[in-house]
Amino acid sequence: MSESPRVSVIIPARDAAPTLDRTLRAVGVQRLDGPFEVIVVDDGSHDDTAAIARRHAPLVTLVRDTQSHGPGAARNRGVEASSAPVLAFTDADCFPSERWLARGLESIAGADLVQGRVEPDPTVPRTPFDRTLWVEDHGGFYQTANLFVRRETFDAVGGFRDWALERPERRNWAADRRRGRATRTPIGEDTVFAWAARRLGARSAFARDALVYHAVVPGGVRDDMADRWHWSRDMPGLARLVPELREGTFHRRWFFNAWTAEFDLAVAGLVASAVSRRGWCLLACAPYVRRLTRESTRYGRRGAVDYLVGMPAVEATTLAGLVTGSLAWRCLVL
Repeated sequence: MSESPRVSVIIPARDAAPTLDRTLRAVGVQRLDGPFEVIVVDDGSHDDTAAIARRHAPLVTLVRDTQSHGPGAARNRGVEASSAPVLAFTDADCFPSERWLARGLESIAGADLVQGRVEPDPTVPRTPFDRTLWVEDHGGFYQTANLFVRRETFDAVGGFRDWALERPERRNWAADRRRGRATRTPIGEDTVFAWAARRLGARSAFARDALVYHAVVPGGVRDDMADRWHWSRDMPGLARLVPELREGTFHRRWFFNAWTAEFDLAVAGLVASAVSRRGWCLLACAPYVRRLTRESTRYGRRGAVDYLVGMPAVEATTLAGLVTGSLAWRCLVL
């Protein structure tokens, strides 16, 4: 009789053909003492996602849905098909390091819920408006790009909840042009899950050595504006469901982060100067301009110009989305 797996890797995948093979190859070379299993849940893909997953059998078990039900529902399906006492979640555009599972299991030995570190793919040059992910500390936004959960904790919570899909009008998102998807992915189901677990007494930890790399998807300023508009409108809804974010994650309780607070202050200074015709009001723009200038130096001369010109438009879109979402969800986040 074969030995039971120590950990089940759950990977939801929707139209993930460009990255899934690399993800599964990275999972397949994990340096772990003992067996593990991999469950890929095809959440209504229209490309070769299922065929790619099948090529990695017998390591990979494929669970396939003909229609998309959301990332949370896909993860729940994956857990139903799994058998290990520990669940390791990652995404189909992530590439775990060789010791990812080993380090994650070490960390969860003293916890029930472990957030692992996430960094952008170091092999891809960065551009000002690309899409990727960093998780550098225990910041409160739990990310299933790299999350370990004990099965009993998962069962106690009852799985993931795709709360943003519960409003019928929220299902009609625009296409994700930069990733070639017909619709965008809802946000925050992982954060809602993790805080539900913590409210039940789950012990939480951060595993710096359990490293996963996230794909870097290039795009222009329009792509970044579309991304910001997408998630910023639902961020107030997430804050309503997880008020704990105001205590240790948001900036001064009401701002998404320090960057948005500085941009809001700059906008207030511009408006005050225009109304009062007093130039000193423009001093309110100084913190944002200073940060904008400093950040632009990361991208070289040409990239810096693009950043300085385009980033204020991206930040304006974020502010508009947060205001719109604050009104819709009746929960203020700026």
